[in-house]
Amino acid sequence: MRTHELLAASIIAALALPIGANAAAWTQPRTPWGDPDLQGTWPISSLMTVPLERPTQYGNRLQFTPDELAAQRKAADAQNNRYKEEESKHQLGMGHWVEDTELPTQTSLIVDPPNGRLPEQTPLGKEMSDKMGSDWNHEVFDSVADFDTWDRCVTRGLPEGMFPNPYNNGIEIVQAPGYVVINLEMIHEARIVPLGNFPPLSTEIKQWLGSSRGHWEGNTLVVETTNFNGQTSMTDFPTRGAPRGPRSSSTGMKLVERFERISNDRINYTVTTIDPTTQTASWTARLPWKRDDSYTIYEYACHEGNEAIRNYIVTSRYRRAHETPKAQTDAAKK
Repeated sequence: MRTHELLAASIIAALALPIGANAAAWTQPRTPWGDPDLQGTWPISSLMTVPLERPTQYGNRLQFTPDELAAQRKAADAQNNRYKEEESKHQLGMGHWVEDTELPTQTSLIVDPPNGRLPEQTPLGKEMSDKMGSDWNHEVFDSVADFDTWDRCVTRGLPEGMFPNPYNNGIEIVQAPGYVVINLEMIHEARIVPLGNFPPLSTEIKQWLGSSRGHWEGNTLVVETTNFNGQTSMTDFPTRGAPRGPRSSSTGMKLVERFERISNDRINYTVTTIDPTTQTASWTARLPWKRDDSYTIYEYACHEGNEAIRNYIVTSRYRRAHETPKAQTDAAKK
């Protein structure tokens, strides 16, 4: 392993806190062919209140004080109650949409750097990010290039696709001899991970979700992913605590993920993002997953031909055609 991977592994080991009083007595279940069994549904709705980046007032602390946790509980309950009240009055006009959340388990998803903040982007990374479109950082829309791949229902990309969002947080793991499949409810994506000595994909082939290869380190599944096409953002604003604008990736990005099952209903999931082209250092996020096989993964019916993109463009052009010259100039500057 290279230096950054050894560092990430040591951080992850230090943060892998046991969950449950009987964790030490728990035995890792096995598939019929002998692999550690990670199968089940592991929705990450419970992590929606955990910000990607840590608020600066918490410094290098990953855990809340009792008073801070009480304040977080009050905020989470208020958020859930406001949504239920609006839904009960049919104010949303579209039925159930946003999922309930739970008490945050840590001050941020990012655990390395120790301050829980994303590392600085390289000058090239900043330039690439500024050129990326999104309905969160644009007000003028003229083409599909003004939207990100999630707006267009193509993909959330990685690592963002493994982070919580206000809805469609289902993650399902299915195993077969030689393979692990990670089904993501959002964008109906299935990540198929070959195991063992499966030959790598040619470096000339680039894909939206890259090319993954997995292996077992004891009972922990380690997945390394390369061959990205460099057209997706690492983060997206709907994940709480994420930057408002896109954060570019490159074709040289590499992810190292670890799936460590520590009890019948818990997995410690970590992902380290390495991309020297666009960022000055790697960063690691940790998400404690909780199993819930009663969670239903519904069809994600969004597709690239959806009407939203066209409507944004038509409305933007109409607005500009009827605005004063000053208003048009102000909008273009944003």
